[in-house]
Amino acid sequence: GGRVNHSTMKTLFVLALVVAAAAARDLNGAKVLRVVPQTETQLRFLVQLLQGGDYDFWSEPRGVGAPVDVMVTAQQLPKLAAHFNRSGLKAKLRLGDVGRLVEEQKKERSNGRAMDWTSYHTYDEINDWLASLVSTYPTLCSIEAVGTSYEGRTMNLLTIGKGGADKPGIFIDGGIHAREWISPATVTFMVNELVTNSATYDDILSNVNFYVMPAINPDGYAYTFSDDRLWRKTRSPTDSALGCVGADPNRNWDHHWMEVGASSSPCAETYAGPTPFSEVEMQVVRDQINRYASTVKAYLTFHSYSQLWMYPWGYTSALPDDWQDLDNLAQDAVSALTAVYGTTYEIGSSTNTIYAAAGGSDDWAKGVAGVKYAYTIELRDTGNFGFLLPASQIIPSGEETFQGLLVVANFIKDTYSK
Repeated sequence: GGRVNHSTMKTLFVLALVVAAAAARDLNGAKVLRVVPQTETQLRFLVQLLQGGDYDFWSEPRGVGAPVDVMVTAQQLPKLAAHFNRSGLKAKLRLGDVGRLVEEQKKERSNGRAMDWTSYHTYDEINDWLASLVSTYPTLCSIEAVGTSYEGRTMNLLTIGKGGADKPGIFIDGGIHAREWISPATVTFMVNELVTNSATYDDILSNVNFYVMPAINPDGYAYTFSDDRLWRKTRSPTDSALGCVGADPNRNWDHHWMEVGASSSPCAETYAGPTPFSEVEMQVVRDQINRYASTVKAYLTFHSYSQLWMYPWGYTSALPDDWQDLDNLAQDAVSALTAVYGTTYEIGSSTNTIYAAAGGSDDWAKGVAGVKYAYTIELRDTGNFGFLLPASQIIPSGEETFQGLLVVANFIKDTYSK
């Protein structure tokens, strides 16, 4: 005895590797900690920690005095606690057991039910529902398959409007980050509101076209249902020998790409991809914005969480020349949103509201496609549940956000419709 043959050793070693890879995402006992940087040094430390890719930042560093939420597995906790202590950051517990919350929330999934807004729906269910709108509202809605995700899922563009192709447009997308489930849910809620109450909104629908893609990271979104609820990126393989997968699709747009706030490490949550527009899904969305760029006057991209209504630039603290126009419309939209349930939103340019990050879709929409009113909207909440927002909040989130959208739509109609 005592001798283990080589092949057994090898098998054990490979098994250990597989177990290690699986354990990398053990959410049992994982916690979300909140720290508030009080100095530029602490802020820089958090930005470096984010770009290192070891920890999952639920909310990104936004500036001195702004809270940052970091998820930490039980295994990582001692190391992160030591990091925080060394830099003088005091951590508060936000969520005590992420794994348990994920398990509990599995019952909030639709499990094949018809489209509703009391549960979260899969990518296929959303696509089926989009198709059904065209048969139910043929004079109002049309759908077109405009591309295919890396794993082969159909990407559809829904067009809503009855005034003709020359009317001013609003381009709306959601779900660029896979785990932000409230985003596709809120976008589809707003679509449903528009089409089921089309008589009420006849003036808007006769004078404005809506171009909508509710879930623009199909593979990532599907993966949050099948494997890892907290997956953020796409699912394309990277060149990494470490076997890491996916790029951050909101760092992948070709506008000051990789200049700031993105990582070149394939394992990081903010990995910008090997090249601009390396992710096929972002090419698809880009091509649709370009296709309608001559008429599209507003671009709204929905994320979660933090309750922010942001405009460019993301890559620099300098403001666009027309920032006052963007700010005015944002203030009006947020006032209408807040009036519904009292939900408060911060407003500002991306860099002055959130730390600098280049390669985002809103910067590209404004800086390259020339869409004047480009906004990134971070939906509910402010960290009580974070990405794991209960399904009971879909309808209230939808109702209040829809009021903000109506302000934008009426403004576009009044300003641009002949």
